[in-house]
Amino acid sequence: MNKSAGAVSLGGRSAAGMLEEKIGYSFRDPFLLECALTHTSYANEQKIHRFSDYERIEFLGDAVLELVSSEFLYRNCPDRHEGEMTKIRSTLVCETALACCARDIGLEAYIRLGRGEEQSGGRKKDSIVSDVMEAVIGALYLDSGELSVPRDFIMKYILADLNGRQLFVDSKSALQEKVQQAGKEVSYELLEESGPGHMRHFRVAVCIDGSTLAEGEGKSKKDAEQNAAYKALRSMQDRNNSTCI
Repeated sequence: MNKSAGAVSLGGRSAAGMLEEKIGYSFRDPFLLECALTHTSYANEQKIHRFSDYERIEFLGDAVLELVSSEFLYRNCPDRHEGEMTKIRSTLVCETALACCARDIGLEAYIRLGRGEEQSGGRKKDSIVSDVMEAVIGALYLDSGELSVPRDFIMKYILADLNGRQLFVDSKSALQEKVQQAGKEVSYELLEESGPGHMRHFRVAVCIDGSTLAEGEGKSKKDAEQNAAYKALRSMQDRNNSTCI
């Protein structure tokens, strides 16, 4: 494989190199990170071999993330039963949560997208950003050959502040309660419904007294609403629960 194939740069430096510096890990095989940052649209557009997009590495990263997060909850939540831990894990590593964590390190800026996907706002799609986050985890595992490296990454960028993240186990209920305490009302507006019958995609806005606070996406309307509520709570938490409602 040509390790320089399809390389992109930001300000004269490769995206992969800049991300290495940000996360504090230098890849022995930089091509693995380039693959993790490459969307299928870019690989197809540039006529790069299929292995050069993130899908295969994301598959591996997803498994590594599930193992690390499961072990973390097992060791740190001794009083939680299996069902509770499963629910917490699904929240910590759901599409919206991963996308939020990825944006905390600016990961979306380093993704290689095809022109069409770029123009359609692909860099803002939680589905793409979260998949790339998992692909980076897979690349870290493949490059290091051990679990400790991706585990450190996951602990630092995804599983930090467990108590704070547990607030979002049931985001809709948490948001409803918070808004009602302020004497206001929550509503959800369906913005977009797309995709074939077996792969529907929904985009929903959550509104406080008619004003949009956040948007969420999901494979069902319910998931999109939950993700929108999650983002709204994150926004409110980032502002130290100030007067955003």
